[in-house]
Amino acid sequence: MQNKSSYGSVVEPAPTQPFAPPAPGAVAPQGAMGPVGTSAPAVATKTRGGMAETIILIIVSLIAVTFIGLFIWKYIEWDNVRTDVEGQISAEVAVAVSENTTKLENEFLEREKYPYKSFAGPADYGSLSFEYPKTWNIYIAKDAVNGGDYEAYLNPGEVLPVSNTSINALRVTIRDAAFDTVTKTYDGLIGKGGLTVATRNIGSVVANVYTGELPNKLQGIVAVFKLRDKTVLLQTDAMLFSEEFFKLLDTVTFVE
Repeated sequence: MQNKSSYGSVVEPAPTQPFAPPAPGAVAPQGAMGPVGTSAPAVATKTRGGMAETIILIIVSLIAVTFIGLFIWKYIEWDNVRTDVEGQISAEVAVAVSENTTKLENEFLEREKYPYKSFAGPADYGSLSFEYPKTWNIYIAKDAVNGGDYEAYLNPGEVLPVSNTSINALRVTIRDAAFDTVTKTYDGLIGKGGLTVATRNIGSVVANVYTGELPNKLQGIVAVFKLRDKTVLLQTDAMLFSEEFFKLLDTVTFVE
């Protein structure tokens, strides 16, 4: 028998049983657990989540790469088209410039071959115009800016000093006088010194053309015609220039 204390009975602790896994087919005792800190379902969930994220990342990367590839392809295609268009435009511009240059050169050569220049009188006096040989020079003695008569002289090479007796290929005079007043001087000389008169159309008017000995003993030709309220005289001082003179009369134009 065990000794009892004077203070009471002694309670013996319950016997402890060693830990052991349950036998096959037996139910594990309450409180039994697997390995410390391990949970199989949580690990499976994390694995599936990581795979899903990886798949999504791969898909997004493929889409991004596809869009980048399409952008690069479209850019290259656009750049090729732009380059081709710019090349076509440059080629067309070059052709147009070349054709225009050739045209201008041909026109210049034609003008150089054309043996005449154009004379232009004052606009206030009817814009008298005609063609004359390009080898002739011109000198304007009176420009009629302030009214009065207009006088110009043309001659091959240099224009000779202007006087009543000097000989030049052409005298252009627009007198601020009536046609009848001007022609009286020449009509009075007809039959004297072989001066004759004939009429011909110059522009849209009828002109008197006097041939023979002119005033101041000049042997030449003068055409006289009316222009507005004034009278035009085109005169050559020598028969040497008669052929060019009549060619010149055929080119006369003016504004009535």
